[in-house]
Amino acid sequence: DIALAERLVKELREKDSCDLVIVTFHGGAEGSTMNHVTRQTESYIGESRGNVYEFSHRCIDAGADFVFGHGPHVVRGLELYKGKLIAYSLGNFCTPFGINRAGRNGYAPVLCVDLTTRGEFLGGEIIPATQPAREGPKIDHSGVVIAEMQRLSREDFPESELKIDNSGKLSR
Repeated sequence: DIALAERLVKELREKDSCDLVIVTFHGGAEGSTMNHVTRQTESYIGESRGNVYEFSHRCIDAGADFVFGHGPHVVRGLELYKGKLIAYSLGNFCTPFGINRAGRNGYAPVLCVDLTTRGEFLGGEIIPATQPAREGPKIDHSGVVIAEMQRLSREDFPESELKIDNSGKLSR
């Protein structure tokens, strides 16, 4: 419900005078092939899962400082929009049972973000991790998830100023 999200963000920013407003959502199609942000309404087994691109942008337009999405069970790209960071999905972090963790479904990165007191993006880091079957997350020294997030960010948001270096450092 984009209109409701916009209203809540504006209330937090204006009436409640929040220093930072962070929005999180569960949306987007699910599965190992759903790693791209389509900029369209997505669905999963017949259920509308929203347009995560429009939702995220409108939340930032309403005053959000950072938008953190999850739901597809795969990583998606990162975008810098109007100086604010959007993380569309970080995959599976702590799902040891009942969820497929094979291949790209096993990526479990940790995202560290530095923001100013006004919510402007300063930088950050992707800490690469995977989640082996029946175990919790483990650091992935190969950094394969960093390369995947670099590629997805570049392909899905070529207009974004966000840079991700090979060690996972985020900058403008």
